[in-house]
Amino acid sequence: MTANELRGIARLRFHEGRLEDFRRLAKECIDIMRVKDTGTLQYEIYLSDDESECVFIEHFRDSDALLEHNENVGEVLQAMLATGTVTAELFGTPSDRLKAVFADAPVRFYPLFLSLQRKENTR
Repeated sequence: MTANELRGIARLRFHEGRLEDFRRLAKECIDIMRVKDTGTLQYEIYLSDDESECVFIEHFRDSDALLEHNENVGEVLQAMLATGTVTAELFGTPSDRLKAVFADAPVRFYPLFLSLQRKENTR
């Protein structure tokens, strides 16, 4: 991960009866990202085995890429997040502009403290 990259983890606990709405909106969101997002490096959605919640794993080139992502999927993302209760964590160093955009959102920021990265599996 470079100094400007951001990773995110979000959890969405579904409201009763909203899973199918979520599934439809999530597919629409991914379709938009495939066409419009230029700095989204990874975006995965995992459903819990009982399908009561999901986890998003996200990786963005930088703060501008995350802002672009939010602009591209804004309305669909808001509808998708309305299907449940969301909490999120963002890892890395966000720009001041990004912090301002998320000021009222349920997002906690975690700047990097320590890191170890290996390119190969070495022992």
